[in-house]
Amino acid sequence: MHKELRNPVKNAVVALAVETACEGYGALIFCGSRQACQSTALLVGQAMPDCDKIVLDKRQDVIDDLRSTLVGLDAVLEETIPRGVGFHRLASEEREILARAYDNRIISVIVATCSLAAGINLPARRVILQGVRMGFNTIGPAMLRQMRGRAGRKGKDEIGESFLCCESGELDDVMQLLKADLPQVGSSMKPEKRGIKRALLEVLTVRLATHRSSIEEYIRRTLLYHSMDRGELSHWVEETMQELQSLGHVQVDATGSYEATPLARATVGSCMTPEDGIFVHDELQKALRAFVMDGEMHVFYMFTPINIWGIGEINWRIFRNEIERLDESGIRVLEFVGISPAFVNRMANSGRQLPEDDEEQRRTARVYRRFYAAFQLRDICHEVPIPNVARKFEIARGLVQTLAQTCEGFASGMIQFCEIMGWGMLKSVLEHMSDRLKAGARADLLDLARIPFVKSRTARVFWENGMQSLRAVAEAEAKNLVPLLLMV
Repeated sequence: MHKELRNPVKNAVVALAVETACEGYGALIFCGSRQACQSTALLVGQAMPDCDKIVLDKRQDVIDDLRSTLVGLDAVLEETIPRGVGFHRLASEEREILARAYDNRIISVIVATCSLAAGINLPARRVILQGVRMGFNTIGPAMLRQMRGRAGRKGKDEIGESFLCCESGELDDVMQLLKADLPQVGSSMKPEKRGIKRALLEVLTVRLATHRSSIEEYIRRTLLYHSMDRGELSHWVEETMQELQSLGHVQVDATGSYEATPLARATVGSCMTPEDGIFVHDELQKALRAFVMDGEMHVFYMFTPINIWGIGEINWRIFRNEIERLDESGIRVLEFVGISPAFVNRMANSGRQLPEDDEEQRRTARVYRRFYAAFQLRDICHEVPIPNVARKFEIARGLVQTLAQTCEGFASGMIQFCEIMGWGMLKSVLEHMSDRLKAGARADLLDLARIPFVKSRTARVFWENGMQSLRAVAEAEAKNLVPLLLMV
């Protein structure tokens, strides 16, 4: 017997998953960490029965699809997919491929963290929870409902089952969880969630409300109105309107009507919060006065999201090394956006974290985080494989791809912001680099990267073998293309 199966929880999880697969149905296993997902996938895979050649060939196609992604083929997935088991990762391309294979019954078991419960629609005959903790916290009743809701989806399975496999010492926590009530639905516009400022800005921008009376009518139709003291709410709405005026988002004309400023329209059009809109506006205005055009770092910095929590903290030693490699153009960008190499060096030597005690420090910390992430974005656009970028910056490769995907959306928002503000020249500069960001390639490959399903790696192989345009690829014979595709 495999030594890990001596653990009764793991033994139960594996037995339940294999039983489900043998009956021809799908199983979802939820684990507490990404590392647990990988080890559980390997364990379940070793216990899975052999399949026929037709299914094995389909699983090999899944492996080939995973190998062609930007992040490449994970070594653990290469071992588990032939056994009919996959595990959910952060990289969206992998998620889509695995979800499609699971939905088509090519693989029977998906192992994932709790993030899957509120993500992709993957119904299962059997949902298995490995332990009562996800990460450092005990599962809450709402998350448990999400996970169990994957079992027996209408139109997919006639019945559904869910199992929570736990240690004996966790039984008290499990009993409390099963008896707990679901949390009440609350308004996202509450003061602690700060959603009302964005909501009122949208209402004013689309002219759904333009006077105090119409704003009050809008508020009366919200959940917040029915869950908060009316007098306190009225005072809070008035304060919020005054704050939007002080930020430059709203103007009041002689008749008392509210009117959204171009800044407000740009903020809403770019899907930003009022505070983020102010920050971006200031950054873009500085770029209008002096944009560093003889290099790429300024554009990469502008395209890096202003909120990058969860993408990774700054490794100051790596930050210092990257700064030392910058050319003269990059050094000018550092000075322009407010990065001090001496400060980075002090942080690398001290091992401290960025101070964020007041608004000015938080603003400064945002600039440093953005520039650090911009180095990763630069490498991606220089066709450095995502696994290599991840190793260089000592972070999970899924985080690198998350950054690249987040940057695509943020770049579109920045371009939209410039268009609404009437900054046409800056918009043109950003649009050119946006194409490179989507392709994940240098400028010479943009034409080839427009071919559906052709990634930067494939485009580079075409280019280096003489096919340097769409026409060259279109006119090529299959016997010449196949060897090139096999090189990817």
